[in-house]
Amino acid sequence: MALDALLREVWRQRMGILLCCAVVYALAATLLWNWPRSFVATAIVAPSETTGIATSSLLTPSAFLQPSLLDQRPGGNFAVYLAALRAPEAANVLARDTPLLAQIEERRAALPLGPIRRLLGLRLQADTDDALRFLERNFGATPSLTSVTWTLELVHRDRDSALDMLQRLHAQAEGRVRETLAELAGRRIAALEARLRVEPDLFLRNSLYDLLAQQQRAALVVAADEAAAARLVSVPMVEIRPSVPNRPLLLVLLAIVIPGAVLLAVTCRILLRPPLPSALAPAWRPPAEPAPARKEPVLTRLPGGDGAC
Repeated sequence: MALDALLREVWRQRMGILLCCAVVYALAATLLWNWPRSFVATAIVAPSETTGIATSSLLTPSAFLQPSLLDQRPGGNFAVYLAALRAPEAANVLARDTPLLAQIEERRAALPLGPIRRLLGLRLQADTDDALRFLERNFGATPSLTSVTWTLELVHRDRDSALDMLQRLHAQAEGRVRETLAELAGRRIAALEARLRVEPDLFLRNSLYDLLAQQQRAALVVAADEAAAARLVSVPMVEIRPSVPNRPLLLVLLAIVIPGAVLLAVTCRILLRPPLPSALAPAWRPPAEPAPARKEPVLTRLPGGDGAC
């Protein structure tokens, strides 16, 4: 089909296209407006290594290995903290100390998909794998482009649960880092004390006492410092009104996408439509030739005569 013929056919169906766009947009807007909204709990943290009296700085007598200025990836205890926020241990904490699993089961049993799940025999009970998938979908840690801070966000339909879960995640990750450092310092202290009890050399004993003093200082710093991995720049807070999903933005996007999708579907239908059969197609007729002009008789007078011929 030629382009001009296609455009003429689309223009001929313009009223149907507009009606179809209006119907599809109304259905999509209704579904979007009735979609359950969620609250966002937010906290801003910063690596504790950014301060001169950080735990990592006090654990070593001299920090000779400094990270590169071009490397923006998190490192040290803060990297362990970020990994612990999404670890299976964090999912176990949420499943044990929060009503997350009960909320997931209630959502699965609710309409309209609850009866379908029961009819098909699908699983309705929630476990720690569901809690881990919830973390993967609804929790995020975003670095700031202008500073060393990170923004932690957790999305949940219940406002109080969102705030409680974010607080528990931060406490669990911070406690995991602190527990690891304390265990490491304790094992080193025990090993050094055991070596000192059997070491007869005075010079080695002095070196071992120096190492023991460093590990005892590390254990003291870990026990006394409030933030071993991440310092709270802004305490966990939750918004008053739900904001997910963003209805105004999605309505504008639907107003842009739906007309284009409908126009594309109509164009494809026109192009895929089979041509008219030859019996129904109008027969070709040659253009009619113009009729010859009629010549009028010319009256002439004969010489020597009285009449005209």
